[in-house]
Amino acid sequence: MTKILAGGCLCGNVRYESTGEVVFSGNCHCRDCQRTSGGAFTPALFVPEKTVKISGTVKYYESTADSRNKISRGFCPNCGSQLFAKLGNFTNLLGLRAGTLDDPSLFKPMLDIYTSSAAHWDFMNPDLPKFPKAFQAPQ
Repeated sequence: MTKILAGGCLCGNVRYESTGEVVFSGNCHCRDCQRTSGGAFTPALFVPEKTVKISGTVKYYESTADSRNKISRGFCPNCGSQLFAKLGNFTNLLGLRAGTLDDPSLFKPMLDIYTSSAAHWDFMNPDLPKFPKAFQAPQ
């Protein structure tokens, strides 16, 4: 049975709902994710973009990732909450920020990536596979 993943921003102006199966999930420790999250990593889960319904206005900021691929981060223009990620090399997937889920316990990380740039003060789950840079995710 497919679980519905629902969530939204801090102010409530942007809401989303996905009926898609999670393709992969994990914690990204790259410097860009550290900067944009203000923390040690960004926890995210990726679902087929066509399964996500979004209400409200989302603004995207595009940059070039360490992998040299484009990444667009979607956020609420009112409260600034980051909600989504579109990765240039995974064109059919949409990343959902785990902390924006209505039920964040649905986030089950499968791996840690960009561990070569992890903060020295971060404690990573030793049971998760580690990748010093990116990994090849299924599409």
